[in-house]
Amino acid sequence: MRHPADALQPPPSPGAFAPGAQTRDDRLLSALLTTAFVVLLAGALLRYVLKHGDSDRLPWIVGLSVVLAVVQVAGQARPGSRRAAGVRLAVVVACWVVIVLLAPSFAWCAVPLIHTALRLLPTRSAVALVTALATLVVLAELRLADGFDPNHLLLPPVVAALATGVFVYLTREATRRQHLIDDLVRTRRELAATERREGTLAERQRLSREIHDSLAQGLSSQNMLLQAADRQWDTDPVAARTHLRTAASIAAHGLTEARRLVHDLAPADLAEGAGLAQALATLAARESRDGLTVRFHAEGPDTRLPDQAASALLRTAQGALANVREHSGAHTAALTLTCLDDTVALDVADDGRGFPAPEPGGTRDPLGDPDPLRGHGLPAIRARLRQLGGTLAIESTPGEGAVLTATIPLTPATSPAP
Repeated sequence: MRHPADALQPPPSPGAFAPGAQTRDDRLLSALLTTAFVVLLAGALLRYVLKHGDSDRLPWIVGLSVVLAVVQVAGQARPGSRRAAGVRLAVVVACWVVIVLLAPSFAWCAVPLIHTALRLLPTRSAVALVTALATLVVLAELRLADGFDPNHLLLPPVVAALATGVFVYLTREATRRQHLIDDLVRTRRELAATERREGTLAERQRLSREIHDSLAQGLSSQNMLLQAADRQWDTDPVAARTHLRTAASIAAHGLTEARRLVHDLAPADLAEGAGLAQALATLAARESRDGLTVRFHAEGPDTRLPDQAASALLRTAQGALANVREHSGAHTAALTLTCLDDTVALDVADDGRGFPAPEPGGTRDPLGDPDPLRGHGLPAIRARLRQLGGTLAIESTPGEGAVLTATIPLTPATSPAP
């Protein structure tokens, strides 16, 4: 926003409307002022010819009138720079002063000159020139009058004052509106930049969750299998080779996940039209190894879920099973997918050692790794579900396993939250 000190700065002078920066409305106003000046000039010249056709001053009057008309029309046809416009105004004013001294009936040609001066000159210079023009008009009117008439004395200054006041007011109002528009445009740009930064941050967080639930979990499993193979290489070569083959299988799946992540960030198990139930069954079969048996069960109608909801639930299952394998010491885990008319729920249950139930609003992550640098755990799962309007519930008792329940509504709320 504009600094408060800017409000103390004086507004630009009327001369800010330079000829070189004219808009269409400025050009129309200039054309109107030129036309008015030429018309008044022609009217005054006709009056002088009709009343003083035999005067010795007639050639001078006609010549000065032609010069004034040509200079004004030329200035309208070719506006030029502000300096050139100032020179033309000086020439016109000088010729007008001379012609008014010769023929007072040309005095009211000053009205267009007043507006031209206000649009072209700085405020103080314009006011000084307008005052001088109005004074000369008063003197000319007094010369034409047969006797004293208050209107001849008051009318020119009043007209000049009104023209000056209205023009200066409109100019300052336009300046204030322009400041407001500039502030709005600047604020709009700042808001757009902030939204871009927030969008970038949200995308980074989403990518970190995707990488954690796909590549990082697979690499963690490979590390555990390779360590087990290394320990059993000499004592039990068959088991060691089994661990190696399993690690190779996980590595191949991880490669597929990485390629899919680069392509469109969809889980590999959901690629090529596979539904969530099939993807969860595949996941359960793949995770059933090394003393952990994972079963899958689906309840309710076989509903085709939105891609975002299916992806979120599959990622939830992957993250939950990775934590079950690494932390719980469970022998059995179960994935249960329940599809209702307006809700889909996924339960991940295990018979491991369990843990104390987390306090509402607490920051402790019972499903996360003790090392905060290794994974996202529960916060990542909860954040993914929250984006789709879903919820996460955890039930656990030490020594009796745990049940994680992820629920997503099948309504327009499944679209990502802003």
